[in-house]
Amino acid sequence: MHYWLGSFCRVINNGKLYFPINIVAISDILKLEKDLGNKIPNKSWMLYLLELFNIQNIAVELNLICQFDNQNYFEAIFLGINRYRFKNVLPEIDHSYQRIIYLDKENSQINFILTDQTTNKSEIFKLNIKDTNFDYKTSNQFTGIEWWNKMGSFIYPIRYQTEISQLMFGLVDKNDPESITFFPHNVLIPNKDGSINDYPITFQNVRSKNNCICYTISYGLCNNGLGYS
Repeated sequence: MHYWLGSFCRVINNGKLYFPINIVAISDILKLEKDLGNKIPNKSWMLYLLELFNIQNIAVELNLICQFDNQNYFEAIFLGINRYRFKNVLPEIDHSYQRIIYLDKENSQINFILTDQTTNKSEIFKLNIKDTNFDYKTSNQFTGIEWWNKMGSFIYPIRYQTEISQLMFGLVDKNDPESITFFPHNVLIPNKDGSINDYPITFQNVRSKNNCICYTISYGLCNNGLGYS
């Protein structure tokens, strides 16, 4: 079974709520605060999502994946297919990771950039999408959790307590076409799968940090995604 819980990212300015146009990149920072233990059922996995959707509703993702067999890693995903497992930047407790997805239309590719801010080690994967019919216009950004359960119809506890911060979108710099300037989202709209389940997580310590939304995902119980404005 497949479940998800989280939020769509938005901007509110002068009372107007919207998703910015002409976005070419999205980013966040994921900090692994605590290992909560592996309760993932056999042959199953869960994901900490950073997800972009284009106007065709095609998802582009740079996720932290945790598996039943204790394999934990970052993965670039396109069209629902795992394209690249990051080999040089691996998840560790008390480390913070900047995740960036950049739609490089000029070179017909998507760049997935992962940086361990604790060690300053970076890894980049460039996915060639020249032969696809991908439209580079963006329509949505999602932050949250996804569960895949191959053993039953229930949602199991998450692997890591994490802090998510610096939820941002990138625009081409007007003064330098080769540069990207990032701006913060300031609104989260709750979103979840179609089930009526309770989810074994909580969204805690929701706040503005450095003018960006910041929140913690941990143990608990809730029935909806995170809302913030």
